[in-house]
Amino acid sequence: MLIYLNGQFISKEDARISPFDHGFLYGIGLFETFRVYDGHPFLLDDHLERLNQGLAELSIQQQYTRKEIKNILQELLERNQLTNAYIRLNVSAGLGEVGLQVEPYLQPNLIIFPKPLPPAGELIEKKAVLLKVKRNSPEGNQRLKSHHYLNNVLAKREIGDFPDIEGIFLNEQGYLAEGIVSNLFWIKGNVLYSPSLHTGILNGITRQFVIQLGWENNLQIQEGLYSFEEALEADEMFVTNSIQEIVPITSFEGRNFPGKEGPWVQKFHQDYRQYCKNLWSRNSVRRE
Repeated sequence: MLIYLNGQFISKEDARISPFDHGFLYGIGLFETFRVYDGHPFLLDDHLERLNQGLAELSIQQQYTRKEIKNILQELLERNQLTNAYIRLNVSAGLGEVGLQVEPYLQPNLIIFPKPLPPAGELIEKKAVLLKVKRNSPEGNQRLKSHHYLNNVLAKREIGDFPDIEGIFLNEQGYLAEGIVSNLFWIKGNVLYSPSLHTGILNGITRQFVIQLGWENNLQIQEGLYSFEEALEADEMFVTNSIQEIVPITSFEGRNFPGKEGPWVQKFHQDYRQYCKNLWSRNSVRRE
């Protein structure tokens, strides 16, 4: 498999960065993960918007455009003979001396990792369990999709390597937060609920897309501070991320849900199929 590293397409076994990269030394780096569907990088504009905002916050003086990343992706996919793929776009701070740096980073490392994926389409159900590990608070004013992933690693170790289970964090105040690698939603009546960003969660790109779909489908949207007991009253529950899309939940702490039989899960899944091969931004979603 070939990856992209600072202007070159090289074998993943040959990839090298310096140990003086502050992404390695101090975790100063960001990444985005997204899917390519039949050659189209779904919601790329939204991913780049979040990435560029994070880079500015970390004083990494680099911004990326759709044209630039699209051209890299096209060649990367062609060289690897891929049309459907997992993409991780990673930006680390770049070289620095040992010690904390105040000055901006001027030469970050850009690495793009592809992995083959089968064509999407099937709803895959999971069970949700409440984690003992609490969601840590963000390092700054908001949670960035950064290299700081120990909290997630500890949570994953708690539940083990079971692909049909997603662990759900409570934050330090005891409110529902998010999954280990996902955002959490539930529906009761005509209301779509999701924990507020004030709980310290990552504002996932798929989360934002689903909220937009909710508006376009005339659902009321409620983002707030919720106990897990409140979520147990839901009609349907699901989690989201950019690789797994919409993941129906069949049970959570002893409460059963309809999973992939839920009508709203099915509707969002259908909407996903409609948009995934052509949409650049959630702002282009329009109800017919």
